[in-house]
Amino acid sequence: MPKSRAKLRKSKTANPPPEPTRRSMLKLAGGGVLAAAGAGGVGLWAVGSFRAYAAEHDLTRVGQGDIAIVQIHDPQCPTCTALQKQTRAALRDFDDCGVTYLVADITTPDGAAFARKHRVSHVTLLLFDGAGELHETVQGLQQASQLAQTFAAHKAAVG
Repeated sequence: MPKSRAKLRKSKTANPPPEPTRRSMLKLAGGGVLAAAGAGGVGLWAVGSFRAYAAEHDLTRVGQGDIAIVQIHDPQCPTCTALQKQTRAALRDFDDCGVTYLVADITTPDGAAFARKHRVSHVTLLLFDGAGELHETVQGLQQASQLAQTFAAHKAAVG
């Protein structure tokens, strides 16, 4: 073996990697803390998001004192999704005003039963008073401005 190769091989094995320093260990630990904090933040967001989803789909809230607007919704229907977006936009002015927005997902047993009970299909909004009495049915896609007027009139009539 030529002398230069032997020297090269010897130098590779003769110098082991440096021992981790306190600073490098702190960097690694800091990265782990940030990763754990990030994962925890995502976990908290997911829990909060699930709670909001569950509350919005809890149809037992109809008739519990607040005016309820219930969307009969099929999550696979683009028109239903568009109506949901317009409804949410219209309801921004009603935050904390005794108006509850709920979703009856017709792909679930509870949502399908609710739709059957009220004899309506998807792309429909049902407007209830605080006692759970149905006062108005809005069918089809509506613009947010029109829905806001409908909701305000409903609130004035039953609220």
